[in-house]
Amino acid sequence: MEFNGNTVKDKSSKQNSMSDYIYLIRNNLVPVLLILLAAVISALIYAINSRNIYESTTSLKISKPQGSILSSVMAPEVGDFTDDRFISTEIEIMNSLSVRLNTAEALIDSFKVVQNPDSFYVIFDHHNSSKNSKEKLLSVSQIANILKEIVNIEQKRDIDIVDISVQSPSPYEAALIANIYAEQYKLFNLDANRDQLTVVREFLAGQAKNKLTDLNNAEDNLSKFQAEKGIIALDDQSKALITQLANFEAQRDDVVIDLAGTQKALAELKEEMSQQNPKIASYLESLAQQSYFTALQEGIAKLQVNKDIALSDNSQIDKSSVVKDYDNQINSLKAKLNDKIDIVKNGLFASNPDAIKYLTENIVEAQIKEKSLSIEAGELNNLVSKYSAQFNKLPVTAIEYSRLEKDKEASQTLYSLLEEKYQEALINEQSQPGNVFIVDKGVRSFVPAKPNRIMIVLIGIFLGSSLAFGYVFVKNYFDNTIKTPEDIQKKNINVLAWIPQIEGIGDKEKHEFEFIVAKKPNSIPSEAFRALRTRIQYSRIGNDALKTILITSAAPQEGKTTISVNIAGTFAQSNKKTLLVDLDLRKPRLHNLFKLQRYPGLIDYLFGLVPLEEIIRPTGVNNLSFISSGTIPPNPSEMIESKAMQDLISKIRKMFDVVVFDSAPIIAVTDSEILASLVDATILVVSAEKTEFDLMEKAAELIKKGSTSFIGSVLNNFVYKSGYGSYYKYYYYYSHPTNGRKTKSVKKNIETKYI
Repeated sequence: MEFNGNTVKDKSSKQNSMSDYIYLIRNNLVPVLLILLAAVISALIYAINSRNIYESTTSLKISKPQGSILSSVMAPEVGDFTDDRFISTEIEIMNSLSVRLNTAEALIDSFKVVQNPDSFYVIFDHHNSSKNSKEKLLSVSQIANILKEIVNIEQKRDIDIVDISVQSPSPYEAALIANIYAEQYKLFNLDANRDQLTVVREFLAGQAKNKLTDLNNAEDNLSKFQAEKGIIALDDQSKALITQLANFEAQRDDVVIDLAGTQKALAELKEEMSQQNPKIASYLESLAQQSYFTALQEGIAKLQVNKDIALSDNSQIDKSSVVKDYDNQINSLKAKLNDKIDIVKNGLFASNPDAIKYLTENIVEAQIKEKSLSIEAGELNNLVSKYSAQFNKLPVTAIEYSRLEKDKEASQTLYSLLEEKYQEALINEQSQPGNVFIVDKGVRSFVPAKPNRIMIVLIGIFLGSSLAFGYVFVKNYFDNTIKTPEDIQKKNINVLAWIPQIEGIGDKEKHEFEFIVAKKPNSIPSEAFRALRTRIQYSRIGNDALKTILITSAAPQEGKTTISVNIAGTFAQSNKKTLLVDLDLRKPRLHNLFKLQRYPGLIDYLFGLVPLEEIIRPTGVNNLSFISSGTIPPNPSEMIESKAMQDLISKIRKMFDVVVFDSAPIIAVTDSEILASLVDATILVVSAEKTEFDLMEKAAELIKKGSTSFIGSVLNNFVYKSGYGSYYKYYYYYSHPTNGRKTKSVKKNIETKYI
């Protein structure tokens, strides 16, 4: 802001420069340093006392499920890499509670084997263990919950490698957990891959056990019959019929058992598919019912039955050509069926992730197998019915014996078939590999992964600096006190001058420096008071020149008495006959400053107790006289408003060139408000970093309310540093004058800044 006469020109929109903010920080340097120091010390303490954490990593390669090593690849490869969705699914499985519980159990078992508590940390209860007692092992579920926090599983970018990283205060424990976790996931994955094969194997084991029992019962029944009826010899034709019927019944029962196992495995596969993709599950349900598949499967089943019939013929005719012909027809139909299945697979695999592809492949094959077994079982059942009709034509005794013989042979044949299938299923299950390969095992680290103590200290410095600067700016933002002349000007109040802090003014032993223009006329504050004198003189020129000047403030302790005495002193130094009147009738103190008696004084004169000449006293400064307050009255406001007071002002106007009144704060009492209407000029004293905006505005409003004497304000106790860079240069020049010419130039700058 700039002044031209009494006009205020607003420049408040001007932005503060970087140097302004630097000065703001310098002005709050002590709290800034304290906050920064506290933050750095806290960071150092935390860094020093932080426990070392070690990290170990195990790397796994996860590939697509490929089926048993005894079987061929059932689906074409789509690419060289496993898709990200499959890897993400496997990572979720690694994070599952099941894997963590298995790892926790294995970790406790490892501790029991090692029996070295110093090598473990995570598995112990550190919260409920006293210093003298032995640390207690956590439960499996508690360790599993901790593993969720300390185990981090991530896929390496663009490859099928997954890293299992573990952090622990014990480097041995970190490596142990990483390796155990990888092994437990590998076992979990292997069990999952073998799940369907295990279902078939367990089913066949149960059926084989049941059929062994049936075989033993059939042999016992045959032995009992032979013992009771004697040995019955059957003719060759009957024996052949019994053997054929027994073989066909065994084959039928074998197919029925195989069908039941297939249906059980298929039901589990369909349930899993329904959870992952219900639409594909519904489509696959209708796929096996297509007429083309059914026709091919029925043709294969009939040819297989006819082939079995041909093989069961006991004649001496060479059957090799007939069997070969059947095999060619069966293989031809199977080739067509497989081609159709491959077309369906390729269509389903085109846009589905690996997990869905693998599941779809198994469902398609299981459905085709189920349908084929169902048709084959029907054909064999018809064949058994045909031979049973021939069997029933035998003699009654022979029939009963033959039935027992047939049951024994059928049970024996079926048991042999089931045992063979069980061994095949067992081998197939054990040969099923997992799709997880441990690339690198976790190793013990000798360098802690964290804490990064240097980084902690740097963060402490950064946070401390942020808090310190934030404190300064927030304090400045919410500080409602006036700091610079611009703050006053923004409220459209004229600023006559700003007075810097007077060194030693707050020290009781140096209170004489309050009258700075007399004690140190060449000091910085003295120059500022002379600038103020000039500004007051220019406020009104001519016959109406200012003679009576009222000095007041918004609140106590803002420096109005200091301003009053020094303004009076500067006028006296300019060869003007000056009178200083103490009109603070409640807390007068000018008499102490001049080391004079308070009695008699102004109030004594107004009561007619003493003449005017007796209360006007010299001060020791040329051209400067002083009137003390005198006896403190019970009604100061009435005394100031009295006719006697008005007459006194008229008299002293004629006796002196300048009269300065030091009055009470205007907001506290009405004394100054009354006096403002009796004087030529009223000046409001504002104390930097103490007077609040609303008090200043209220005081100015009260002065203007009943008079036109208000000419402006004086900013007292102004700190150059808090006034930002535009004022600090004046402080520098004031403090470092090298000759009279530069001092004079500085004085001119001070006097003209607000003119």
